[in-house]
Amino acid sequence: MPGASHTVGTSTYETIKRDIIAGELAPGSKLKLDALKSRYETGVSTLRETLNRLSSDGFVVAEEQRGFFVTQVSREDLIEITHLRVLLECDALRASVINGDTDWEGDLVAAHHKLHLMEKKLLAGDTSQKETWKRYDWMFHLALIRACNSRNLLQLHATIYDKYLRYQMLVLTYRGEAAVYEHRKMFEAALNRDADSAAKYLEEHIVRGLEHTLDAMPNP
Repeated sequence: MPGASHTVGTSTYETIKRDIIAGELAPGSKLKLDALKSRYETGVSTLRETLNRLSSDGFVVAEEQRGFFVTQVSREDLIEITHLRVLLECDALRASVINGDTDWEGDLVAAHHKLHLMEKKLLAGDTSQKETWKRYDWMFHLALIRACNSRNLLQLHATIYDKYLRYQMLVLTYRGEAAVYEHRKMFEAALNRDADSAAKYLEEHIVRGLEHTLDAMPNP
């Protein structure tokens, strides 16, 4: 049953990647097949295929004769990832603002509303739903660029965003009113079909997020 096998493999891939992003599988830790087999309740062949795929995507390192390891983190890597995110996401946003239809506008309004409600909780001191906040943050950024009409661009961006998110989850701190303001300016510029302003606000938002994350990271 190829379809069932593909489903199991995809599910295992997404679950392990999520645990890497969330820091449940720590940077540099060895991914032992026996332990993973028990933890994720799947076979060794599926795990090998999954880890090779995660290696291709940059979340896992495959070392000859030594096995698989979670990719290490570094300030230099985060800076490079952020630069790539700016290039991809700003380009996608410009195209999305130009191409977006009424459905795109509606989805964007809904995504911003969900994010803003979560931001208000964080500003009030409720930090119990940080993972939900990051999920809503991702949904908002995806809603901004979804109408770019490039499947390849969206796929590349999703991988880079996940790598960027991994760093944020490792230090998971909130920038407060500044981030709320930046999201609102991006949102308003996009709805007003001002592609240049939307891209400018987005780049500033990403770069300030980088600076915040670098400040929160322990010194090497």
